[in-house]
Amino acid sequence: MKVKPKKSLGQHFLTNDAIAQRIAEALVFVPTADAAGVAAGSDAAGADSSGSSAAGGRMNVLEVGCGTGALTKHLLRRSDILLKGIEIDGESIAYLRENLPAIMPRLYEADFLKADLRKIFPEGDFAVIGNFPYNISSQIFFKILEYRESVPQVVGMLQKEVAERLASGPGNKSYGILSVLLQAWYDIEYLFTVGEHEFSPPPKVKSAVIRLRRNGRTELGCDEDQFKKVVKAAFNQRRKTLRNSLRAIGVEAPEAYASLRPEQMSVEDFIKATKKLSA
Repeated sequence: MKVKPKKSLGQHFLTNDAIAQRIAEALVFVPTADAAGVAAGSDAAGADSSGSSAAGGRMNVLEVGCGTGALTKHLLRRSDILLKGIEIDGESIAYLRENLPAIMPRLYEADFLKADLRKIFPEGDFAVIGNFPYNISSQIFFKILEYRESVPQVVGMLQKEVAERLASGPGNKSYGILSVLLQAWYDIEYLFTVGEHEFSPPPKVKSAVIRLRRNGRTELGCDEDQFKKVVKAAFNQRRKTLRNSLRAIGVEAPEAYASLRPEQMSVEDFIKATKKLSA
């Protein structure tokens, strides 16, 4: 059977097997809590009868949108990970059941944006990987932020423009709200670009693969809700100085940052500015 790509789901199926393998290999092995404690009888490659690997622990991984299994098959071959998948498209699930049955015991038919990920991984932390649909890629990362204490790593392919935005630093015109909110908790690497014709159907834009790895920050040291409000208010009027943009939410900008535009401020600057507002 074939799976018809659905525009409503933002589906563009990767057809280049070498690129799929490269994405799978971009996931860096990091042992996760209780990663070896999977159910007896697991069919994962490299597992013994207790479900633990010979290496003494594997990394829990969630693939978002398995599609036709282009990436899934390479992830299943890795003996250092325990893979689970989440897929909303019933046609894709039927295809995987027929062509890649190894994933079926751990494939969840659900909407990633609405799923309770702790129910999928009650045993501990998990990495996230996927060829993310363009139309919800930003929402996927906002969801990951909600689970940041459980998600030490993310490897994702998404629209090149969005990937550049997430990885951009101060002084770059792509630097924006999600850049700051993600970089507060993750180190972000832009890995490589993928051309339009590596997909079916070809998207109208290029794609890119990025990797996020949790940094050492355990807390912001300021009110997190206020931090988000400051960042969003600043970039929603990015041509204005912080003095003017924060007045729109009824806040007076700290004098040290009042004359700066948001693209001039680092993550640390936004944290410090928020601290001063609460002082």
